[in-house]
Amino acid sequence: MVRRGRTVVPASTVARAGMAGGATRPAGPVTRPSAAVTTMVGLTVLALAACGDTQAGRTALSDAGARWTPAADEWAHYGGDAGGSRYSALDGVNRDNVTELEVAWTWDTGDIPISGPLRPIPGQEVRAGNFEVTPLVIGDTMFLSTPYNRVVALDAVSGRELWSYDPGTAEWGRPPNGTGLVHRGVAVWTGAEGRRIFLNTRWRLIALDAVTGRPLPGFGHRGEVDLTEHLLWPTNRLHYTQTSPPVVYGDLVIVGNGVWDGFVYPQDPPGNIQAFDVRTGQLVWNFNPIPQEGEFGNETWEDGSFRVKGHTNAWAPMTVDLERGLLFAPMGTPSGDYYGGDRKGDNLFAETLLALDARTGERVWHFQTVHHGLWDYDLPGAPVLYTATVDGRRIDAVAVAGKTGWVYAFDRVTGEPIWPIEERPVPSSDAPGERASPTQPFPTSPPPFSRQGFTEDDLVSLTPELNRRAREVVRGLRFGPLFTPPSEDGTLAMPGIIGGGNWGGSAVDPVTGYLYVKATESPAVFKLVPADTSRVVAEWDLDREARGRTRVDGIPIIDPPYGTVTAIDMNRGEIVWQQPVGDDARVRNHPLLEGVELPERLGVAGAPGPIVTAGGLVFVAGGADVLTAFDAATGERLWEGPLPGRGYANPMTYATADGRQFVVIATGGGAQGGTLVAFSLGSGGPS
Repeated sequence: MVRRGRTVVPASTVARAGMAGGATRPAGPVTRPSAAVTTMVGLTVLALAACGDTQAGRTALSDAGARWTPAADEWAHYGGDAGGSRYSALDGVNRDNVTELEVAWTWDTGDIPISGPLRPIPGQEVRAGNFEVTPLVIGDTMFLSTPYNRVVALDAVSGRELWSYDPGTAEWGRPPNGTGLVHRGVAVWTGAEGRRIFLNTRWRLIALDAVTGRPLPGFGHRGEVDLTEHLLWPTNRLHYTQTSPPVVYGDLVIVGNGVWDGFVYPQDPPGNIQAFDVRTGQLVWNFNPIPQEGEFGNETWEDGSFRVKGHTNAWAPMTVDLERGLLFAPMGTPSGDYYGGDRKGDNLFAETLLALDARTGERVWHFQTVHHGLWDYDLPGAPVLYTATVDGRRIDAVAVAGKTGWVYAFDRVTGEPIWPIEERPVPSSDAPGERASPTQPFPTSPPPFSRQGFTEDDLVSLTPELNRRAREVVRGLRFGPLFTPPSEDGTLAMPGIIGGGNWGGSAVDPVTGYLYVKATESPAVFKLVPADTSRVVAEWDLDREARGRTRVDGIPIIDPPYGTVTAIDMNRGEIVWQQPVGDDARVRNHPLLEGVELPERLGVAGAPGPIVTAGGLVFVAGGADVLTAFDAATGERLWEGPLPGRGYANPMTYATADGRQFVVIATGGGAQGGTLVAFSLGSGGPS
């Protein structure tokens, strides 16, 4: 039997074909007959490194098999730990010596443009997107994925390549997701039989042997399973993608999926969350986030829209409370993102923090942060688990940073908000056929970490001329508070479609209770135009041309900072400090700003987030061309390390067997490929 939400259905029911006829299924095998695996070292040495047993006590296996306890100096999960705290107990690099950080080694992806893939458009050039991975380190071996979805094992001491596996994803062309080929990481399972690396690439989930990098033939069919096979309805696999890594709980590997926001057609890809047996690849449970008839929340999708509307997916990273067996999934917007006249109602479980029983897929509790979403305000980052003391009461909590600019915090067991979240009236919509929700949830604490709402007073004031021209650019657009709906005139919204917060999420220090979150300060124009009905089922779509109305000759129509990192005391619900992240040379050196006194740092827009360490440091690039270290307590900028390209990834840190601590970040991407940069202390620090 396969569990599906609260309903148990026969395996034969969910094992139906996942395609709408053979025409939409890509022809040919999904894995080339000979996987491109290159072994760079002897298997005996590699086996020791990959299994993490070269240093006694660094990686522990209990008698429960897969109940594996990584060492404190490892980075064994995308978020550092299963709860996504992005905290490291390492303090070898600290406030006193961080200025001595130097580049220890670099590694290049080699993901250069490919001309002429046969699919989906003959002759179309394929380019990598941003290099967005957060690597894992177990023992002295690093595992990562590249923009082309290749999996690579490196020596974590030197950056020397040990093996690589190419799933052939780039041969299928650029995914239609707005970002190109990107991938943010892999997941690891460790059991009595050894260690497995899990890669979710487009419509495939692949299990690799951590020692050799080769697919494990006993998992699914020749090492992989088709993630579209058990979805809510038949789905075109070329419209289904993955960016965030899977999560592992016990002997289950759990995945969500990504869908391009531009897909709006009947039964576009749905957002099922699926759990598979780590050994066999057999489907164990399948949660459907678009409730069908008889399922909880079905009444929130009116006029039968639950039968045709897709997305509503966990494209962002998920996290797990290992002790309680709770999976926390941040959910995205239904299709289409900006018009909901054909999906009236609140639309559960869209834009919801969803707590599932990780063993069965049953819903435990949920909280919807945006009702009937019209702004692309997904919950974009991984929920973080922590323990807080609020008004003298200890609470095991979960918090998630939204694109809205709020951090939503809950008792992770009961789902009760830690501080009141009030339903307040918001502006109505006059778009044809639309019915916006009359109220939206407003957290009373902590305060917003980014700007919300927009008025003419928010227009750029760096010079009188810029302000005048900005007023011309936005003439005719509507202004209003947060949750002012898209309109035919065009609505200038703040935050914009990338937040607020984004997939970089937040980091939390378990000692101080401080949470750190990167924000983007960038408005968006939501202007509705009649849809191309040959492409979409909705009557209205977003005017993409209107996006240009947020700049004056390349200068944002708002004052800096354009990106910040904020420290929030999650015991008191108060902001402790906020600092700009990075600088924007294009703005700083713009002719229209010649002679204008500008802030020391302008900040940069960008999705990536921070990490925090026991050395009292917050590391973040956030889309800048430098990696910055802030004092975690005060926000003082202590160090900036130049990067060879844009730092559009979350950093990580680890220590090797000799006690040397490294800080690593992925940089660059695109036509030049990407570079992984590892910093460590120079000769003046401990070795």
